[in-house]
Amino acid sequence: MTDVLRRGRASLAFGFFAQGVAFALLVTRIPAVQDRYGVSDALLPLFLAAVPVLAGAGSVTTEHLVKRVPPSRLLRWSQPVVLLGLLGVGAGGVGQLAALAVALGVFGLAVGVLDASMNMLGVSLQRSYGRSIMLSFHAAFSLGGIIGASLAWAGAHWHLALWMSYLPVVAVLLPAVLLGSRWYVDAGDAGAVPAGGEAAGGGGTLVFRLLLPLCLVMTFAYIGDSTVSNWSAKYLKDVLGSSEQLATVPYNVYMVTTLLGRTIGDFGVRRFGAVAVVRLGAVVAAGGFAVVASASGAWAGMLGFTLLGLGLCVLVPQTFAAAGRLFPGASDAAVARLNIFNYVGFLVGSPLVGALGDAWSYRGAMLVPMVLVLLTLGYARSFAAQPDRYGGGHERPRTADVGRGSNGL
Repeated sequence: MTDVLRRGRASLAFGFFAQGVAFALLVTRIPAVQDRYGVSDALLPLFLAAVPVLAGAGSVTTEHLVKRVPPSRLLRWSQPVVLLGLLGVGAGGVGQLAALAVALGVFGLAVGVLDASMNMLGVSLQRSYGRSIMLSFHAAFSLGGIIGASLAWAGAHWHLALWMSYLPVVAVLLPAVLLGSRWYVDAGDAGAVPAGGEAAGGGGTLVFRLLLPLCLVMTFAYIGDSTVSNWSAKYLKDVLGSSEQLATVPYNVYMVTTLLGRTIGDFGVRRFGAVAVVRLGAVVAAGGFAVVASASGAWAGMLGFTLLGLGLCVLVPQTFAAAGRLFPGASDAAVARLNIFNYVGFLVGSPLVGALGDAWSYRGAMLVPMVLVLLTLGYARSFAAQPDRYGGGHERPRTADVGRGSNGL
């Protein structure tokens, strides 16, 4: 294990952290954005839907750009654009809807490039390490989300203008991510793609039919995630009768347990394998939805959201990692294509639960993401390690590292 890889891992983890902060600062201040610009309730969903749609377009663009531009360079310049887009969202005034549309458009497109390139680098670094480290990057994202949400709460508590909430964060993170980007490690630099490496997908050729099960898992995971982020507060208050203050707690609990699960998840993958961890995560998440749907009170509902965080947290990172193992010679393209279904799940999840809740009941609506998450069990074999140049799966035999005199991280 070289210093280049260690620095690459640390700098990429900071990139995930910074993105978690920026994303949380935007989504948790949506009501403030609406008030600042005077966006009507009817128009707000269009603005919000535009962000994941444009992010999907950014991810598609990234799939083609990486044929000529290294992912590290795309990440190096997309992350500052995301931060400046966030600042742009807070800089406009009442009635300046065009300015809001431009800022959100820039933010959405840059997020698509950032998400895809960031996970490309994570997948290639994991392959170089020879053991599971992907969950640790997403744990950094969760930590950033918790800090970003806390900063957003502070801004709302002290009635700060949006630009005053965003400017100090951007002023700190922008130079930090530019500095950290000096140590990003691309697949070729890390030796992540074995020469002549072949796997189930043909190594250097992306076969969408083989990637499709992972795309479905990604969609199901984000339907579950968007259900929590968009409906947990309303569910606790309107269905379980909690106070308005207590209704803000489930999402924080969900984020904390997501951080906890991702922090320890890599150890589970190394010990038991990705298939077992994904199956356990799906069962725990489905159990969480079942508890939420049948909860008799607010604290029982809180238990359900706790289980959801512990279960859902492993699915997305392991799905990206599985795509990299399935197509070792075309992992960048696989990750970019897979990343599109991140936004598909986000777009589908919230309207789906809302429509079912209005037409049927919100308790019943919680059973739909439960069933979708359980379907992941049928695709768990897609997460199995593929043969590589070491003759094993995603982890190298210990003798490979011993022979290099490595003590690892």
